[in-house]
Amino acid sequence: MPNTPAIVLSSHTIGLGVIRALGRMGVPVTVFYYREEDMGYLSKHVRRKVKVPNPATEPAEFVAALIDGAKPYSKPLLIPADDETLVAVSQHKAQLDEHFIVACEDWETVQSIIDKKYTYRLAEAHGVPSPKTFELRSLDELERYAGIMGFPLIIKPCHSHLYFEVFRKKMVKAHSLDEAVGAFKEADAHGLALMLQEHIPGDDSRGVNYNSYFWDGKPLVEFTAEKVRLAPPRFGVPRVLVSKYMPEVIDLGRKIVQAAGYRGYSCTEFKKDVRDGSYKLMEINGRHNLSSMLSVSCGINFPWLEYKHRVEGILPGHCEFKTGAYWIDLTKDVLFSLKYLREERYSLAEYFRPYMKPHVFAIFDKGDLRPFVKRCFDFASNAAK
Repeated sequence: MPNTPAIVLSSHTIGLGVIRALGRMGVPVTVFYYREEDMGYLSKHVRRKVKVPNPATEPAEFVAALIDGAKPYSKPLLIPADDETLVAVSQHKAQLDEHFIVACEDWETVQSIIDKKYTYRLAEAHGVPSPKTFELRSLDELERYAGIMGFPLIIKPCHSHLYFEVFRKKMVKAHSLDEAVGAFKEADAHGLALMLQEHIPGDDSRGVNYNSYFWDGKPLVEFTAEKVRLAPPRFGVPRVLVSKYMPEVIDLGRKIVQAAGYRGYSCTEFKKDVRDGSYKLMEINGRHNLSSMLSVSCGINFPWLEYKHRVEGILPGHCEFKTGAYWIDLTKDVLFSLKYLREERYSLAEYFRPYMKPHVFAIFDKGDLRPFVKRCFDFASNAAK
């Protein structure tokens, strides 16, 4: 039975997946959370929960709370489970290494994937296909690059997590210069850096994930999945995915993760360009992904493999995985399917297929219901407001 505790930082959908993946293996799990909308800390697998300051707005206080919260333990495993905690932990990694086994890279490496302008520079330097992208510093540049690129185009933040915190969306699709200028001014008012990016045509099912565990430049474990439906459609986060073996995506994923020099778990996202059939790099996430329970249900428990490696020194080996299994965010799939019923136009067969095939839910678990109950309560409260 594992004795070393794992401290999971944040406990929304990503964190909940990590909590369940480790808890089911007998790992004692503590959660440090900072958002009221989190629900993972209510899981039956959580032995201790601690409310901490927001790492994005109070990073020094957040780090101090982590160190104080580690006092009952002897070098627990520290797992950032969202971008905000990943940034704060990587920036203070040298200090936190004295108290924890830290499951992320230092800031220099993390910055190359958190700040998307560095990610796309990296892709270009190493021959990994990516959308045509321009960094924006002024309205003059916006007008000039938009004239080169044409419409529609994407106004994309350099730091996705900071932009989402303000606007509750990942990016803006602009169909005219006025729309692009408006999006630029809104972001600039909040001090958020932007890029101008070509629009990659194709529906939601063109997006794919390359999940991997790298060490010393080598991919030890790999898993791929295809997006089925997003919330909201086109530019949202996944609400349904399906496991699928994709050799072409694996080759590209290996290339960019090796170029970034990232060690440990990461999730790299691509989108298939319907114009030429190539996969284009969207982003690299240096923490566990939203649909982490999909790979677990298919035979690859990434959080457990990471725990065994970082805590016990056992490097993971190659793992086969089951294909054709689905991951479903139940509440989002129902709500967004109803909201965008006419726009998406799924047939009944298409809508129900994930539910009729082998699947795992993001939040709902009949053996661990409290996170789902809170999720539903929060949705109802927000709707009422």
